Amino acid sequence: MSSWGGAVSSTLLVAAAVLVAALGFLLILRGSRMPGVEKGMRNDMKNKSGELNGFLDRGSSFHGELEFEDTMRIDGRFNGKIVSKNELIVGESAHIEGDIHVGRIAISGTIVGKIVAAQRVEIHRNGKVYSDIDTPALIIEEGAIFQGNCVMGDKKPATVTNIASKA
Repeated sequence: MSSWGGAVSSTLLVAAAVLVAALGFLLILRGSRMPGVEKGMRNDMKNKSGELNGFLDRGSSFHGELEFEDTMRIDGRFNGKIVSKNELIVGESAHIEGDIHVGRIAISGTIVGKIVAAQRVEIHRNGKVYSDIDTPALIIEEGAIFQGNCVMGDKKPATVTNIASKA
C-alpha cells in the first residue's frame, strides 16, 4: 500500500508544479508587474503609471489588432493596428508594420506605417521610422532614422480673419 501511496503523492506533486507554472504564465499574459522588464522600460521612456500592461518578446510575432491600457512593450514582430490612450515602447529588436494610435510612443526599433500620438513621439538613436507621424511633440535623437512626413500642432482648425475686408 505504501508504494501506491507514493505514486499518488508524486502525481499530486507533479500536478501542483504544473498548476503553479500555468498560473505564473497567466499572470505574465495578464500584464502583471515584471520587475526586470519594467526597470529596463523606464530607461526608454518615463512611465507615470508604473504598470506594464503587456509584452511581446523578441522571437515572438503577432498579426492583428492590439488594444491595451497603461504601457505595452514590443520587442518582437507585429503586423496590424495598435490602439491605446497610453504608452507604447518599441524595443531595439522590434519590427512593427501597421497603423499606431497611442498617447505616447518611444521607438528604438523599426516602424513602417502611420503613427498618431496624442502627446509625443520619441525616436531614439537606434530607431528607424519609415512612417508619417501626427503628433504635437516630436523628439529625434542623433543617429535615428526618420523617413516620412510629420504634422505637428493643435488638432483645432485654424480661424482665418480677413483684415482687408474690415478696412
